[in-house]
Amino acid sequence: MHITQDIAYIGVNDHDIDLFEGQYDVSENGMAYNSYVILDDSVAVMDTVDRNFTEQWLANLDAALDGRTPDYLVVHHMEPDHSSNIAVFAEKYPEARIVASPNAFKMMENYFGSGFVADRRMPVKEGAVLELGSHTLQFIGAPLVHWPEVMFSYDAKDKALFSADAFGKFGALDVDEDWACEARRYYFGIVGAFGAQVQKALGKVGGLDLDIICPLHGPVLSENLGYYLDLYNTWSSYGVESEGVAICYTSVYGHTKQAVEELARMLEEKGCPKVAVSDLARDDMAEAVEDAFRYGKVVLATTTYNNGIFPFMAQFIETLAEHKFQNRTIGLIEAGTWAPKAAKGMQDRLAACANIAYTNTTVTIKGSLDETSRAQLELLADELCGIESDPQLKVDAVTQPTAHVAPDPEPVPGVRVQER
Repeated sequence: MHITQDIAYIGVNDHDIDLFEGQYDVSENGMAYNSYVILDDSVAVMDTVDRNFTEQWLANLDAALDGRTPDYLVVHHMEPDHSSNIAVFAEKYPEARIVASPNAFKMMENYFGSGFVADRRMPVKEGAVLELGSHTLQFIGAPLVHWPEVMFSYDAKDKALFSADAFGKFGALDVDEDWACEARRYYFGIVGAFGAQVQKALGKVGGLDLDIICPLHGPVLSENLGYYLDLYNTWSSYGVESEGVAICYTSVYGHTKQAVEELARMLEEKGCPKVAVSDLARDDMAEAVEDAFRYGKVVLATTTYNNGIFPFMAQFIETLAEHKFQNRTIGLIEAGTWAPKAAKGMQDRLAACANIAYTNTTVTIKGSLDETSRAQLELLADELCGIESDPQLKVDAVTQPTAHVAPDPEPVPGVRVQER
């Protein structure tokens, strides 16, 4: 498949994979490993693919070469789903030179042995160029987007950016799906901790005349590039992408779940533009992380457990902190039968996150919802929606509830708990 007259796509689709990087669910739509070739006076192959697709990739390459021989293999990123076939390429094309950052060559020795392609290396740094004929590749350092050796390269003739893992997404290329949803989940799961480094890379890319972005995962982007660049700028600066509230919860016997469902209903009735609810024990936690970063307001609801908080919530907050979660307003719902104290446990863990503001209202459920905790929910919903509350609600909400145990509640009609 030709992207331009001189740039061909030679990547592969993987529908056998279930977990990308051993943790992100891609079983339904698979994954793409992208590779490209520039056909000019000299021929440059841009990255390889996962080791499970060696023969298919070589066949794609042979078809694109149409009898020619590569002069260069350009390595933008050394993660094994892109670099596994470097040794295969080097053996098949012994005259081709390997172009990569100095850090990438150090990693090649880790994978392929000391002195690997020592006589064929072409180390390049920021600002270096590679002349292919009418095409000239300009190299752009992009360390920690998301490994330390990463480079981008820019082809001025076709105005094409080869962006390594940046602008990638989950999903094979033969699957039709929305770009932003899976690109967002991919970004915050894999690149999200490196927002400062992505911002630096975007600053370098911002001055380029771009018509095409060629990532190592996901589709080639050739229309409305401002949309993708703006999203990456929002994501990497930890800004708010969409107005709405993400509610992430755990529930043992259903009482916390009932509170979450009632809060979701209240928010929708008060005109909240979007309510995304995730059960951290059952739903894809990567999607919950995605929603927490997408929306400006987040509600965390959990049970007091072993004098702390429920394990799935602890894991979720730890994941947020690892990914540099920041600049958000958080509301808390805590539950417990005799000594609810989960709110403090959640706040203690969130201390690792920067610029977190808390709502004035914390909802406390002793046993099950009652008039007092429902009044607290109403206050919380008003705060999240920016509505001035009824003063009587504030009086009711501070009245100490009487602990009691009720049967497991029925779900509130009309609230979809897995709505994203």
